[in-house]
Amino acid sequence: MRTRRKAAIAALVLTAGVVAGCTSATEAPAAVATATDGVTHARNDRVPEGAEWTQHYFPTADGVELHADVLLPEDLPEGAKVPLIVSTSAYFGHSGQLAVEGFAHTGPSDRFGDLVREGGLLERGYGLVMVDSRGYGGSTGCLEPLGGPGDRADVRAAIDWAAAQPFSTGSVGMYGKSQDAVTALVGSNLNHPALKGVVAMEPIWDVQQNMRSGGVPRSTTTSVANVYNSLATLPQMPDDDPRYLANAGYDGPTGPHPECAVLNTAAYMDPTEATWGPRDLAAQAAGSTTPLFVTQGFLEWNTEPEAMAEFLDNHQGPERAWLGQWDHKRGGERTADGRLEMGREGWYDEVFAFYDQHLRGVAPTVAYPNVAIEDSTGAWRAQDTWPVVDRTASLEVGGGGYTDDGVLGSSYLTRSEPLAAPARVTGTPRMALTAQGHGTVMVRLHDVAPDGTAVLMNQQVSQLRPGRTDLELKATDWTLAAGHSLAVEVGTVQPGIPFSNDWLPTHTQEAVTVQAARLDLALDDPADDTAQPGTPAPWLETYRVANTSQPPLGPPTFTLS
Repeated sequence: MRTRRKAAIAALVLTAGVVAGCTSATEAPAAVATATDGVTHARNDRVPEGAEWTQHYFPTADGVELHADVLLPEDLPEGAKVPLIVSTSAYFGHSGQLAVEGFAHTGPSDRFGDLVREGGLLERGYGLVMVDSRGYGGSTGCLEPLGGPGDRADVRAAIDWAAAQPFSTGSVGMYGKSQDAVTALVGSNLNHPALKGVVAMEPIWDVQQNMRSGGVPRSTTTSVANVYNSLATLPQMPDDDPRYLANAGYDGPTGPHPECAVLNTAAYMDPTEATWGPRDLAAQAAGSTTPLFVTQGFLEWNTEPEAMAEFLDNHQGPERAWLGQWDHKRGGERTADGRLEMGREGWYDEVFAFYDQHLRGVAPTVAYPNVAIEDSTGAWRAQDTWPVVDRTASLEVGGGGYTDDGVLGSSYLTRSEPLAAPARVTGTPRMALTAQGHGTVMVRLHDVAPDGTAVLMNQQVSQLRPGRTDLELKATDWTLAAGHSLAVEVGTVQPGIPFSNDWLPTHTQEAVTVQAARLDLALDDPADDTAQPGTPAPWLETYRVANTSQPPLGPPTFTLS
C-alpha cells in the first residue's frame, strides 16, 4: 500500500495519453456488463473463466455514489443465492491497480484473481463484490486519508447493499490486503449484523501511529497522499459505460471537484488528533465481536506491526491469525522460484474453512490452530491466542547521552548478561525514558551473538522533551538463543536502516542526556511450543543479512534472567 523507498512510486507519476489500444476493425468489441446484463469470459476475456460479471451503483448515507463489480458463479441457477465476499478498495479501477496497465478494453479488476483462481472462490459457491472506495474507479466523492469517516460510510453501505441483493444469502464476508485490509478492519469495527467474517492481510492497525511514530513523521505523510491522488485521477477505459466515466472524473483536474486532491494532501500533512484520532482502528476495535482472521509480518517495512496487540486485545470476537517473519505479502503468494512467501501451505483452504464456518455455519473438517506463528528462528508453532506471556521483565537498562543530529552512530548502547536459556520476546515491548533535552529518540533492540554480531530485532522512534517519554515498539516475536545478549540502543533517529527507516529529519541538534531508561518486555518460553508444519519465510534471511552489524559493545550492565 505504501511505496516508500520503492522505485515503483515513480510509476505512479502518470503521463497523459497512456490508454488502452483500440479494437481492430474485424474484432468484435468486448462486452461491458451492466446490472442486468451479465458478461462471461466468452464475451470479455478480462472476466475470469467460470464467472459472470455485473456492474452496480448504490449510495452511501452521506450522498456518495459507489460503484461495484460483482463476480458470481457463471452456472448459478436463476434465483439461487450465495454468500458474498466484499472488498472496498482504491485499487479496483478498470484501467489498472497502480497505473494504467494498457488493457485492450475494460473489465473487472484482477486484484484478487488469486482468490478466484487458486482459491476457487466461485467453485466453492461464493461471490466477490469489488467496491471502489470514494474517489476511486467508478465512485464519486473526495478521497480521504485511510480508515476515517469516509471509509466507514463506504464499508457500511457496501455491506448493506451486498446483504440485500437477490443473489445474496445475506451473509457477508470481507477480504483485503494492505489498503483494503484497512477497510476490512473498518468493517470489523462496525459490528454490522450481516458481516459474519473478516480476513485482513497486512493491515494498518492505527493509522496515526503508522504515519507519525511518537509524533515523528514518516515520509509517507507526503508520499501516500501523492500515490492516492494519482490513483484517484487515473484515466479509465474509453469503452467504460458513461456513468462509470463520469464518476471517475469527479475529482480529476478537469472534473467538478479538483479540490479533492488538495484537501487529501493537506489532511495527511495535518498532525492533529482531529484528523488522526478517528483513524485509530485499534481503539475502535473495543467490543467488536465480528470473527476476524489476520496476517501480520513482524518484519514489515510497509504496514508495520504497530498497535496490533492493542487491536486484538480490544477485539472480542473469534480470532484467527498467521503471524511471522515476512514483509508485505499476501497468503498464498510465492517467490519467483516457487517458495511460499509466508512459508506455510494451505492459505486458501484455511480462509474458506473460516468463511464456511462463519458465513454458512459449516464446521471445519480440519482442526486449524487459532494462531499459526513463525518466530525469528523460522520455526512454526500453534497457539490459542497471541501473545502468550509466561512472564514479564522490567529492566533498568541505564542512561547515557547523544546529540540529536541524525548522524549514524549518534547513540549509546547497553546490553544484558548472556542468557543461560532461550527466551522469546513477544507482544509489544515498551520503553520509558527520563531525559533532559529536546529532540527525537530512536530505541533499537539487538540480538547479540557471543561473537558480538548483532541483528536488529525491533525499533521505534518518538519526539522527546525534558522529563518522561514513553514509547511502544513494534509487535514482535523474536527468540534470543542461549548465550546471546539483548542490547538496547538509544539515540537520535538515524539513517541507513534497510527496509524500515523512512522517518523525516526533525532533528534539533541539541545534546540529550538520558538519566534513566526502563524496558518492559513480555517473555514466552520456547520450551512450551507446539510445533506446526511450515518453513522459514524467505524474507527472514534477507532481513537478517541487511540488518546485521558489529556495534561497539561494552560490558554487560543488566540481566535478563
